[in-house]
Amino acid sequence: MAMLLGGIAGNAIAPGLGGFVVGAFAGTRVRRAIKGGVAVKKRVFVSFDFDHDRALKEFIVGQARLPDSPFDIVDHSLKEAAPERDWVNKAKSAIRRAEIVLVITGTQTYRARGVLQEVAIARENAVPIVQIIGYKDRDCTPVPNAGRVYAWTWENLKKLLR
Repeated sequence: MAMLLGGIAGNAIAPGLGGFVVGAFAGTRVRRAIKGGVAVKKRVFVSFDFDHDRALKEFIVGQARLPDSPFDIVDHSLKEAAPERDWVNKAKSAIRRAEIVLVITGTQTYRARGVLQEVAIARENAVPIVQIIGYKDRDCTPVPNAGRVYAWTWENLKKLLR
């Protein structure tokens, strides 16, 4: 994104391919400088069982607001059964904007149709996926094809979502 924006700006200043290339190079350098000096938070899409685990989504949103959080919630699961006909398109768009998909596994998540579709969309778009266990005191079956499962700890979140 930084390369594209830099290229557009460079082309506006010095029209032509040279301006675009120089601008693109400058855009990537500026992004790296910003990342080095200011914490740039990773954009996370949260996938969860809307019908059973909305409280878990609220917990992760709360953790994203902590001052030392390395991640930001850019979007979260859409209710698959919602009357919106373009649900899949909205999910695709949201997942493409994310740098990682975080699946929160509850007791029924492994068979939640919306979560399964979101995982498939992430796979189609090569967006990395990680799963965290939503409940310590319940059996949480991992979601098929959604990657490795981790314990939900603050230290794990900071490592996985950095």
